[in-house]
Amino acid sequence: MAYTGAVDSRPAPALREIPFRGGGFVLAAKPYASLIAFVIVLAVWEGVVRAGWISPLFLPAPSAIAAALIHLARTGLLWKHVSISLQRLAIGWTIGTVAGVAVGLSMGLWSLTRSVGLAFVSALFPIPKIALLPLLILWLGIGETSKDVTIALGVFFPTAITVYSGVDSAPRNLIRMAQSFGVPYHDIVRKVIVPGALPYVIAGFRITTSTALILLVSAEMIGAQYGIGAFILQTGNMMLTDQLLAGVTILSALGLMVNWLLGRTESWLFRWR
Repeated sequence: MAYTGAVDSRPAPALREIPFRGGGFVLAAKPYASLIAFVIVLAVWEGVVRAGWISPLFLPAPSAIAAALIHLARTGLLWKHVSISLQRLAIGWTIGTVAGVAVGLSMGLWSLTRSVGLAFVSALFPIPKIALLPLLILWLGIGETSKDVTIALGVFFPTAITVYSGVDSAPRNLIRMAQSFGVPYHDIVRKVIVPGALPYVIAGFRITTSTALILLVSAEMIGAQYGIGAFILQTGNMMLTDQLLAGVTILSALGLMVNWLLGRTESWLFRWR
């Protein structure tokens, strides 16, 4: 084909900017969405009760629950029940967590401990811990010790399994790299394995705090005079549903507070991300 010497006079195509697609599934923060949804639910709830569609005896209005909380706070009963429950929760959760972390870490690091411990943990974990409370009362008495041990047992097993799974999921390539450079064993555990397992541990803490709250209420309902669980049981027996739901609201607030504290701790620990 002969060359004609003609120059292509068509304009060059415009450059099109390609959007960045490597965000890594980063979720956008919606700080007011949950608050707006919560306010809407409360407003609908209040309106339904005030309209008479639901009897206040079966489902009191949010305003009645708030009035019951204020009355409990003024009489001092609220702080007495909450302080006793918080003490039991802190003691039981701390004992179960420390023991669970120690056992889970040993199962993840040493073969003999894994072989023995995993069998016992797997066999005992499915047992509902509240079913052991009557036996623990028989052994330890009806005082605080039996309640603390019940909560500790409920926290121990999921903590041990979570820590063991976290240690077992530590990046093997980093461990082998550290070993090839002659890094001491304890430094590998402290600087490679423990940081790799921390996300699993924090996730386990979120689960065990909820478990501890459930066991706390159950234990207080069986054998306690004071505490949120005992208060809920007493008000339920007397059909004081506004005070009963006030106790449930306190439990929800405790759960939110603990979840917020764990979230702040997680943000501080993983600030390098």
